[in-house]
Amino acid sequence: MDAQYMEASVDPALLAAAASNFASYPGPTSDVAVKEFLDQFSLPVIFSTLESANDVPGLESSVVACLERIFKTSYGVSLLPHYMPYAKVGLKANSPLTRRLACKAVSRFLENTDKDEGSGVQTMVENDILPSIIVCLADGDESVAGAAAEAVENLAKSTRGLELLFPSKAGDVMHLKELAMSGSSLVRIRILATIAALFGISSDTAAAVYRSGLLSMFEQELNNTSDMLAILNALEVLYELAASPNGVKYLLTKNMLQRLASTISNSSVDSILRSRAIMISARLLSLDIVYSAVDELDVKNVIQAIDMDLEVLKSTESDEHEVALNALGQIGMVKMGAELLLGNTCPTARHVVNAVSPHQWRNIKLAGTHALASISGIERTQSTILLNDQAESCLRNLIYTLAGNSSKLSPSGLFLSLLQQEPEIRLAAYRLIAGLVTRSWCLWEVCSKPDIVNLVTDPHAETTKEGMELRHSCCVAINNSLMASDYRNDAAFSQVAEKLQVAVRNGPYLAKGRTEAKPIVITQERF
Repeated sequence: MDAQYMEASVDPALLAAAASNFASYPGPTSDVAVKEFLDQFSLPVIFSTLESANDVPGLESSVVACLERIFKTSYGVSLLPHYMPYAKVGLKANSPLTRRLACKAVSRFLENTDKDEGSGVQTMVENDILPSIIVCLADGDESVAGAAAEAVENLAKSTRGLELLFPSKAGDVMHLKELAMSGSSLVRIRILATIAALFGISSDTAAAVYRSGLLSMFEQELNNTSDMLAILNALEVLYELAASPNGVKYLLTKNMLQRLASTISNSSVDSILRSRAIMISARLLSLDIVYSAVDELDVKNVIQAIDMDLEVLKSTESDEHEVALNALGQIGMVKMGAELLLGNTCPTARHVVNAVSPHQWRNIKLAGTHALASISGIERTQSTILLNDQAESCLRNLIYTLAGNSSKLSPSGLFLSLLQQEPEIRLAAYRLIAGLVTRSWCLWEVCSKPDIVNLVTDPHAETTKEGMELRHSCCVAINNSLMASDYRNDAAFSQVAEKLQVAVRNGPYLAKGRTEAKPIVITQERF
């Protein structure tokens, strides 16, 4: 049957027009429409026509778009197992459009086969398709490489596919590793990005990638000091890998933390590289698991590297300064991270507190205020907001020292100043107060300043949804702390308590007391 179709001739111009019409037809494609089209032009005929598509203008692009649409339907997917030999040929075609189509067809085939039975993997083995897919990761056309990476990800979602990609038997070829060892820096980065995506599939997939030894390529790229772009690309992939719970477990090694600390401390490398290393470190150190998985000394070395970098940047308005402050805030989101930032005789958190100074640049003040709110516990659960005694004492002293050395004289004056500034900083101030007010000293500073209470309880102060919600959350935090403190029965704070309770009851969006404009209908005067 197929041979008959292969021998049949078809007018290329007619096929091009029909394929173009099919691909551009509006709305979803039905199985019925696909069957009707393939009754007129069989898949073997279409595939054979692609080999000489360059002879007819517009034929290849129309046919490829048409086939991509066909393979998105249930009926089109059901045909794929029978046409894998064509896919193998397409993977080696001269045209990037055809190579991309073949990669997408393989990906779609794997996505819709029974992963438990491994029938799709068996079909790939029988047709020896994996080597060609891996080669496409190094394709000069990025769209082809992207489609190949998607096919690899779908292959890794099955147990048999994972074994095919990362064979455990001695002597079996690991095509990914071979390509990584022989490919260019760009190819290695593509492979790193692909395996980073594999980490997010499952813990079994992450374990298989780790055993393969491919993660060692990260260190090789970071050691490539002659190619800044290669280092930056490796750091970008590391940043994405650090976002995966499965990836973090394997990144938390002594060597990796030392490498990050070394990059942050290296004043000779470009600022963007240090910034990326800081962001990766912050993402890792913002997880509770890190403090039980690695030595505390290795964590302290990374924090010390960020501290030294901030010491150099403290008088600048640079992006790196802002990134480093945000990083400290991210580290301070977890209790142990916050305690380390506040634990030394010269605490790293001093940079964050100093950034809130009235005389700082706007972007530095905004980053510092948000970071201080995180260190104070705004993202932590109620039971972990308060830190150990040493850290709490350090936090209090840093804030009082900053206020005392400024024109604001007290923390309450500092809070009021932040609340009176532009909206973005005011929203950050709501978070800061809500995080700090659990402490009795901060509660007293807030409740003893009527202007602060009036601002946070003003239902008309904010006009955006985010602003309304943050203002209300701040009221709730102050009210809860006041009700749980010894001040709740203090007559001096009775009016404050009443205002807070009204604000809490009204919720974030209910603003009473303001009369809305109403249309008035009157008889038109005639002259």
